[in-house]
Amino acid sequence: MNTILLDHGSGGGLTSELISNLFARYFNNDILLQMGDSAILPNLNEQLAFTTDSYVVQPIFFPGGNIGKLAVCGTINDLAVSGAKPLYLSCGMIIEEGFSLDKLEEIVSTMAHEAAQAGVLLVTGDTKVVEKGACDQIFINTAGIGKVNPKHIEIVTGKNIIPGDKILLNGPIGNHGMAILKERKSLPFEAPLQTDCQALNKVINEMLSYTEQIHFMRDATRGGIATVLTEIAEQKNYGISIAEQQIPVDKSVAGFCEFLGFDPLYVANEGKFIAIVANGVADELIQIMKKYPGCEKSCIIGEVTEKSQGKAILQTSIGGRRYLQKLNGFQLPRIC
Repeated sequence: MNTILLDHGSGGGLTSELISNLFARYFNNDILLQMGDSAILPNLNEQLAFTTDSYVVQPIFFPGGNIGKLAVCGTINDLAVSGAKPLYLSCGMIIEEGFSLDKLEEIVSTMAHEAAQAGVLLVTGDTKVVEKGACDQIFINTAGIGKVNPKHIEIVTGKNIIPGDKILLNGPIGNHGMAILKERKSLPFEAPLQTDCQALNKVINEMLSYTEQIHFMRDATRGGIATVLTEIAEQKNYGISIAEQQIPVDKSVAGFCEFLGFDPLYVANEGKFIAIVANGVADELIQIMKKYPGCEKSCIIGEVTEKSQGKAILQTSIGGRRYLQKLNGFQLPRIC
């Protein structure tokens, strides 16, 4: 295969292959090979996490947000699920000639609002304007730096995961991907659909302050929760067992997915994260999570097991078992 496909940006199997076979091969170093949502930087006065992401979502405005909100919240969340306290963001914008200044101001003001709400500073940036047709309206890159408590240093690797750990989810899945698709295609679906995009650092910070027994976290963006759980099962060579009836899906999302043939387990989220925690603290952490907006339906969806090593298994609502895998191909291009 000598060309890049849309599948390579899906967050699924081809994305993993591209990262491991190309980027990791040339950029090979111990920090990069942690393969977390942020890199934990050693040999500094403090342990820092550093992450970067680019946002090319189409459409750039959608129910509940816009590309600016996505850029700020997405980078904050990548730091937070790595056990870091987000501190600083950079912002690089590539703007197409002819783009509306009013739209740009709305995007920038949204970014400022979200950063202020999360207690994070946008401290540096860059702007490039390209000729008409050289990009699709506006692309944004954000990089972030956060401080990591040494007690939480292994969250990004999942090193401390053991059988018996519980798997936590902070609410209904699939909202972002379905909201983007409905808006992009102007589909005549009456039920309300809105992105779940939000910054998660405050709820995660309280969880980290409560216990050191959080063994792994990751936000379930491209590829959905199925891809996250499959990856961690493969990396740790433990079994992952989740119960379909325990996984919250809003009725509007479930109906839209069924209508279009999508599986909510693979649909992108921008305000949902998976946490793998010690059994003894799972119930208390759920109560903490439920206090925060957007996390009211937090729940335990499964556990880590010694069976089916390296596999993630869904216990279906009709009593069957289904092996999960990484997303193959793309369901929703350009959801972030």
